[in-house]
Formats: sequence, structure tokens, C-alpha cells
Amino acid sequence: MPKTVRSLLLASHPGPTVVVTLVAGVLGFGLAYAPARLLLLMAAILAGQLSIGWSNDWIDAGRDAAVHRPDKPAAQGAVAVSVVRTSAFAAAAAMVVLSLLLGPLAALTHIVAVAMGWAYNLGLKNTPISVLPYAVSFGLLPAVATLGQPVPQFPAPWVIVVGALLGVAAHFTNVLPDLADDRDTGVRGLPHRLGARASGYIAFACVAVATVILTFGPGPHPGPALLVGLVAGLVIVAVGVVLVARTNTTRILMRLIMACALIDVVMLALAGQSTAL
Repeated sequence: MPKTVRSLLLASHPGPTVVVTLVAGVLGFGLAYAPARLLLLMAAILAGQLSIGWSNDWIDAGRDAAVHRPDKPAAQGAVAVSVVRTSAFAAAAAMVVLSLLLGPLAALTHIVAVAMGWAYNLGLKNTPISVLPYAVSFGLLPAVATLGQPVPQFPAPWVIVVGALLGVAAHFTNVLPDLADDRDTGVRGLPHRLGARASGYIAFACVAVATVILTFGPGPHPGPALLVGLVAGLVIVAVGVVLVARTNTTRILMRLIMACALIDVVMLALAGQSTAL
């Protein structure tokens, strides 16, 4: 693989991009999407996430270079900022086209979700409402899946709440390792204002509530698999809260949050058709 292409892929924030795309696939699979339509859904979500990731590295290239971020190819000069910028707009255009193939309601919902990601990159990350784009974008993700069916359905309200909670947790977790660098370059989002410890507590509280809702949202009598997920998720949350109280080891906290999110995704798959009204 050419170095420029590899650097461009790394600039897309491949971890979150792949995870969100797979979550969309889980939602589509649970809704019994036909294989071709499932691939279309995942392609649309992938294009949107690529556009958000590339726009982030393009817009933040100067700031990332100032603090010598080794994980930012554009800031390191491994790929031209202009190439990243062009890729961001191309991916956004592809997202619109692919989303329209899912239907007008799904397209409108997805465009709003991706626009919120861009709004975060363009300035909301530096405000007290920095969490809002994450809550809205993640909250709308299930709606893209339910509205993208051949016969569109609105998502169940509890699924939107779960998505928003996981988005809030993702925001607080995502910035934990970079709090010092962000402060040095003038970024002052909500987690920066609250501090690492409060941010950790909020992230774990959100995934705990999301796990509880996922257990009982599909119905008042959850099956054994959902109950196992509930117990496993809450145990991880308890460990995380103890670590937040005792240490600032953000990398470990991130892994625990990701483990909880993985459990929630499996539980979401088990919810299946109950995610739609």
C-alpha cells in the first residue's frame, strides 16, 4: 500500500470509523436487512464517518502539529492537508448519494447526524456544548437504520436514548487522553472544563444507564442473554468507577468504556425488530 494512501486512511480515525460502521451493520442485521441493502447502509455510514474523521484532521492540522501529535498524519506531513480536505468533501458527497439510495427520510436523518460531526470539528468542540454533536449523531444512528428499510419505520424512543447516552460516553472518553494537549492549544470543551475525574464518572454513568435501558427497553421481561449483558456491563462500570476515583489512567478507562460499548452493541443486536416502532 502506498505511503500516502496508508497515511490518508490513518487520518480518517479508523478505529471509531470502523466501530460506528459495524454498529450500523448490527442494527441493519437486527432489522433483517437484505444483504445488498445492509451493505448499502454500512457504505453510507462509512462514507459519513470518513468525512468526519478527515475533516477533523484537516481542520486540526495546525493545532496537532503544535503539540507534535504522532498519530496525526496530516500534522506530521505524511499526507498533504489539501489531500485530507479534498477527501473529506468527497466522502461527504458520497455519503449523501448513498444515503439517498436508502430513502429520503434516512438520508435526511443521516445528513443531520454527519453535519453535527462536522459542526463539532468546526468549532463546537471548543464550547460548553461540545457534547451535543456526539449525543445527536449517535442518537440518530438507529433512526438511519430503521428509516432506511424498504418500508421506513421510526425508531423506538428508547433506542434513540441509548444511542445518545453512548455518544455522550464516547465524547468524554475520546478526549481523556488528550486533555493536556488540548489545553495547550486552547481547546476548552465540556470535558476540559469538568476535568478528567468528572468526565470519567459521567462516561461510566452513561454506559450504565444505556445498559439498563437496553436490558428492559425491548420488554419488561428480558431474556437470559440480556440479563447476562446487564450484569457484565455493570461489573465493568463498577471497576471503572473505582479506577476513576483512584487514578487518572485514561487508557485503561478507555478500554473499559469500549468493553461496555461492545456489550451494548451485542445487546442491541439481540433487541432486533424491537428497535423500531
